[in-house]
Amino acid sequence: MATATTKTPPPPPASEEKEKLIEEVLSYPILLSERIREAVREAESFKSECSSVKNLAENMGLMLRSAARIATSTSQGSLYERPIRRIFADVSRNFEKALILVRKCRRGSFLRRVMTIVSATDFKKLMILLENSAADLKWLLSIFDGGGGIMLSLPPIASNDPIFSWVWAFIASLYMGQIADKIEAANELASLAKDNDRNKKIIVEEGGIPPLLKLLKEISSVDVQIASATALLYLANDGERVCTIINELGVPIIVQVLGHSPMKVQIKMANLVARMAEHSLLAQEYFARENIIKPLVTLLSTDVFVDEPNFKVAKHSFHSIVQINKEMERNQLHKGFGSTLSMHNSNGSKGGHHKKEKEDEDPEVKLRLKISCAEALWMLARGSVLNSRRITETKGLLCLAKLVEKEQGELLVNCLMAIMEITTAAESNADLRRAAFRTNSPAAKAVVDQLLKVIKERDDPTLQIPAIKSIGSLARTFPARETRVIGPLVEMLSHRNQDVAAEAAIALGKFASPENFLCTEHSKTIIEFKGLSPLTKLFRGNDRAKLHGLILLCYLVLHARNSEAQEQAWVLNALGGADRAMVAQHPELRDLIPKAVGHLNVYHSGLLVQRPSYSP
Repeated sequence: MATATTKTPPPPPASEEKEKLIEEVLSYPILLSERIREAVREAESFKSECSSVKNLAENMGLMLRSAARIATSTSQGSLYERPIRRIFADVSRNFEKALILVRKCRRGSFLRRVMTIVSATDFKKLMILLENSAADLKWLLSIFDGGGGIMLSLPPIASNDPIFSWVWAFIASLYMGQIADKIEAANELASLAKDNDRNKKIIVEEGGIPPLLKLLKEISSVDVQIASATALLYLANDGERVCTIINELGVPIIVQVLGHSPMKVQIKMANLVARMAEHSLLAQEYFARENIIKPLVTLLSTDVFVDEPNFKVAKHSFHSIVQINKEMERNQLHKGFGSTLSMHNSNGSKGGHHKKEKEDEDPEVKLRLKISCAEALWMLARGSVLNSRRITETKGLLCLAKLVEKEQGELLVNCLMAIMEITTAAESNADLRRAAFRTNSPAAKAVVDQLLKVIKERDDPTLQIPAIKSIGSLARTFPARETRVIGPLVEMLSHRNQDVAAEAAIALGKFASPENFLCTEHSKTIIEFKGLSPLTKLFRGNDRAKLHGLILLCYLVLHARNSEAQEQAWVLNALGGADRAMVAQHPELRDLIPKAVGHLNVYHSGLLVQRPSYSP
């Protein structure tokens, strides 16, 4: 076969090409091969070359008919059309060129022969194109005749970019291969997707997501489901690709498999949920519609014995109360048996087999499942009031609190991050805040207790920072008498890690902010816990620490009027010496600092200083 000319895969067909039925795509090049044969009969010049074109076209016609028979006999939904359409379109283009050239060799007037000059070079170029198309057809037939096995030979259409032929071969195997072939193909696609984003893009554009989802849904084999889920996991790191999974109805499939599979598969499903939710707000919404929160919380609570009789539901809707009651009844029936959601094994039997498996499962696998479920809840709650509400309407908050109390490592981090996102949503939504974080709510109390314990006892910024943020987000839920949360935050102002200290200043600022109805009482409490002195260290820190230290100091000055004059002296110096560049970058300081200085001048006339001006 000639290889002088190499080709890249042609661009995707135009919209009208995409709308063609596969039967039209298959029949057109076959019709062109017949027309070429008829045109060769009428040729008067370059008969030898025309004969070669006819022979090659006839051989290609046989391959085209074989491919068409296989394609039309394959059941709908089991045919991978992408390489067929691309290769048949390429063959059609080359046949059209051949037909034009051969027709120029027909008998005609002298003027026509002069106007349509044909050379032997034209036929050489044409034969190279046709031989390449013949090789493409041979490769395509090998994909079909191989029974779905993976063929890694390189067709000329992909000679400049082998990724296309590999992707086509792997996806074709997903459609037509045996179980072992499907597993191998899914693993190969996962390996390609792991390498770089360009490979991911090609896999999605060439239609790799639908057969992966089909495998996930229809073949209840652990190895198959893990292989397909792994490939989808690598593909789902981009918003557009996540939307493709959603558009292919992937969300209901993922939720179904999460509920009805062994633990090892559930781990992959939870990881996939987390990845999709991380990169797409639309995925968060679709998972919420499919009620993904409930199975995730149930899996997370495996072996976590919540004191349910003492767990009172806050002011939720009647539907939410019914759902919680059903969940509690189910847990009472199946305590000690792990998740209640695994109902079917690979042979379609009821849930007893999976429950027995989960009882005997390796503790490391159980831990990995909880880590994955906690991460999924974290990503689903991030920026979503709806999902945060649904977590709180189950036993999710109490479960997270119990895990924070007894767990370590990655699971502890994921639980704290999930709590942080839920409290952030509550900070922005008064209804959620009032419903889930009332002071007499056992779940809310348990969460706060564990957050304070982390702040005081876990000397690890990775853990302390989300705990501090969570307490800050709940600042408006604490009554004036609830002073136990302020003391640990004041202590963190002196933390050696500037990020921890800055987060403590931000959290205390939410207690002392004018937006907090109890800002005056909280400000006095902060000062009573010696909160002014540590601020001097913040002013020597980075810009973020300085900014939030200044904001907190201004709030304390404005709302607490009984501080000692000695302290007020350095406060005035700190406010008067505020960095003008920082004030210029943060407009909230432009008004806040002069107000604080003016307040000190009014209430402490002996310390009168000139009010700083930051007007442009």
